[in-house]
Amino acid sequence: METLHADLPTLFAQLGLPTTPAAIRAFIASHVLPPGVALPDAAFWRASQADFLREALAEDSEWAEVVDELALLLSRES
Repeated sequence: METLHADLPTLFAQLGLPTTPAAIRAFIASHVLPPGVALPDAAFWRASQADFLREALAEDSEWAEVVDELALLLSRES
């Protein structure tokens, strides 16, 4: 059984998004997670992406920590 290293680039790959550092920065800069909205419920995800994020959090999988990291990066609360 092969294990993946769960980090932002591999999460973006799982979501079918570009994985370069510049593409990740651009995504984060152009998407905002509104206060009180869970990451999987954000309007900018396709259904399959939201399902993956929801499952990762529900199962507390190896992805959960990096999904939480992405949620923090997309939050504009300071």
